[in-house]
Amino acid sequence: MIKNIESKYQNIPIQVKASFWFLISAFMQRGISLITTPIFTRLLNTTEYGQYNIFNSWLGILTVCISMNLSAGVYSRGLVKYENDRQVFSSSLEGLSLTLVLFWGAVYFVFHSFWNKFFSFTTVQMAFMLLLIWTSGVYGFWSMGQRVDFKYQKLVAVTLIMALAKPVLGIIFVRLAKDKVTARIFGLVLVEVSICSILFIDQMSKGRKFYSAKYWKHALCFNVPLIPHYLSMTVLNGSDRIMIGKMVSESSAGIYGLAYSISQVMTLFNTALLQTIEPWLYKKINNKDIKSISTVAYPSFIIIAVVNLLLIALAPEAVAVFAPPEYYEAIWVIPPIAMSVFFTFSYTFFAAFEFYYEKTKLIAFATSAGAVLNIVLNFIFIKLFGYYAAGYTTLVCYIVYAMFHMFFMRKICREKLNNEQPYSIRHYFAIATIFFTIGFLFMASYEHIVIRYGMLIVVLAVCVLLRNRIIRTVKVLLGVRKE
Repeated sequence: MIKNIESKYQNIPIQVKASFWFLISAFMQRGISLITTPIFTRLLNTTEYGQYNIFNSWLGILTVCISMNLSAGVYSRGLVKYENDRQVFSSSLEGLSLTLVLFWGAVYFVFHSFWNKFFSFTTVQMAFMLLLIWTSGVYGFWSMGQRVDFKYQKLVAVTLIMALAKPVLGIIFVRLAKDKVTARIFGLVLVEVSICSILFIDQMSKGRKFYSAKYWKHALCFNVPLIPHYLSMTVLNGSDRIMIGKMVSESSAGIYGLAYSISQVMTLFNTALLQTIEPWLYKKINNKDIKSISTVAYPSFIIIAVVNLLLIALAPEAVAVFAPPEYYEAIWVIPPIAMSVFFTFSYTFFAAFEFYYEKTKLIAFATSAGAVLNIVLNFIFIKLFGYYAAGYTTLVCYIVYAMFHMFFMRKICREKLNNEQPYSIRHYFAIATIFFTIGFLFMASYEHIVIRYGMLIVVLAVCVLLRNRIIRTVKVLLGVRKE
């Protein structure tokens, strides 16, 4: 039997094998981080956990500003465009990334007192942040190269080593240190610098080109216009914790950060589905087979809605597992954030049309509008209602974000596809409304466990009744069955 399984595995196309292991790699990163969360919430108090979350939020924002996300779209596109000169292209972008970090590092150190006060970090923490920005770029360049060449073995091995080493060293350093926040960050820096330095030297030794006017110009011209999009996405994901830390307290930012982390667990399911859905969507658009998209889209929306309803229903138990009693208030923030995950998933079905027809201005506008709205609403409602409001402003912004993309998708369909629309607005909003209603009913029953578990049994019973439709959808996505 084992030999039979091995034989079947060996006959699987390399692209399919690679996709499977890349997905496993993503799950390992998120999964190990998730498993170790209960340890760190018990080693760090709410204020320290809040400071660490605020650091990560600023890290995401400054990574875009400083590195321009060079290891994202422009690099993957360039690996194909400059296939015959790939190693020189890679090493020159590594050189550009390092140059940007060194330049902004110099700007920081000249005015470090001002920046330390502005960000509320120490000089050591800011230095660590600059190192993490550089290492994230190095890892991004290297991992993308592995993906393009389907070299999944090395990627999985390096990812697993880093994913395990970070929390292990973090736990050791936090237990030994008085400054637990800096110790937690140092664990990340030590692992990433140790491994990414080797990856950097490897890529530079192969390309042997630090500066290339041609490739530097290409990268800057391509990525600079996309900075508003990348930055807005990061602001949407992280500005709430920063603003809570400034406007309420770092302790509240810690509680909110835990709720956000638990809610984002369900993005694992998003990732799993989207790995298959995105190529499938582009294929359907390319073939102008628009009508059949809804046969998979609606069941996919329902699957993600149900998965997030399970999280909302079990939020009190999830918080109890992930953190000590002082974090209990996080249960009231989980429902709106979990609901926003539904819209981050469904937006992909709309945005695919914008990406396919290269409507980058529309993409940037929708993302920027959502980010600006998020900051404005946070500023108004956190003052009025406290940090709980940030969960609801996040939900509102992701709804607006998805609606913009839906509007632009319909516009593109009118112009490019003879007004053939893939989704019914009425059906989409019906699914979303039912999702909202059940989600808030679960939230209202948090202090009535019998009612809550009774509702949960009903939801699970519906899933059992619809299991054939769900299985059919999965088979379509995997190409086992045609619509």
